[in-house]
Amino acid sequence: MAAPKNSISFENILLDLKNKIYSPVYFLYGEESYFIDVISETIEENVLSEIEKEFNQTIIYGKDTDIPTITSYARRFPMMSNYQVILVKEAQDLDKIEELESYILNPMESTLLVLCYKYEKVDRRKSLFKSIEKKGILFESARIYDNKIPDWIAEYVKKQNYSISTKACFLLAEFLGNDISKIVNEISKLIINIEEKQEITEDYVEKNIGISKDYNVFELQKALGKKDVLKANQIINYFAANPRENPLVKVIPLLFSYFSKILIYHHLPDKSRNNVAAALSINPFFVMDYQQAAVNFTSGKVISIISILREYDMKSKGVDSSGTSFPDGELMKELIFRILH
Repeated sequence: MAAPKNSISFENILLDLKNKIYSPVYFLYGEESYFIDVISETIEENVLSEIEKEFNQTIIYGKDTDIPTITSYARRFPMMSNYQVILVKEAQDLDKIEELESYILNPMESTLLVLCYKYEKVDRRKSLFKSIEKKGILFESARIYDNKIPDWIAEYVKKQNYSISTKACFLLAEFLGNDISKIVNEISKLIINIEEKQEITEDYVEKNIGISKDYNVFELQKALGKKDVLKANQIINYFAANPRENPLVKVIPLLFSYFSKILIYHHLPDKSRNNVAAALSINPFFVMDYQQAAVNFTSGKVISIISILREYDMKSKGVDSSGTSFPDGELMKELIFRILH
């Protein structure tokens, strides 16, 4: 078993597993479950043969076990195999997890103890986690920020030996949010019927997932930035006719983020393309859109729009000083009119 590595990446963990380089302890934690699932499933499916699994692979759940039980399993010797795998799912439900440190300080080299501690962060300064870093793998599966999702999609598709257009990345990100498992599942469906190295276009996404490439928040932002009243109204009328796919509570946060970035742009001393892309956390491809929007909306107007968005966010949630509730479609049309005028 190779020496442990600290701060190891997701990709390097998978590469080590592929090369049969194992650590005695894997503590996988964090808010994004996808990376935890992939690592644990890779260990579960590939470390042992099917025959070896019968005697040497144990799967237990945090709520159904305790630390003494886990350590007793971990200290066993494998039967007719070089390794045994102890997989603890939902480890965040364990009580007194700090008691695991006595085992961590002297782990069995023939055991792969895998703890899946989902949806939560841990304090890496605590003694237990410092010990795990020294003896095994302590991996944080961090949630990917919304503005990084399109780039993640592009990179993931590339690793599958395909390509995807920039607009298709944004369509998927807007429609699926930052649920990586859902994104991976939908991409898997998309690439089933296309040849390797073929590009996934926005037309292909629209046809196979049901996202409109012309009527979405991404296109609405572009229309607003250009002050294209006709296009903005066409999109908002489509939203009003399809409220389930385009609820106001989903549209407003995206517009809030968009106009907040325009405000940041106004106050940037360095408006070079690369600096704007870095400051706004956007793809350089879209810098020109923000430059144009800043021409059409002064800093003062953007501040007013952000205030209007807050007002309609409250209305969309049923909080209105008048006590009157309005359909989403009606509120959306009114909101877009106030933004544009």
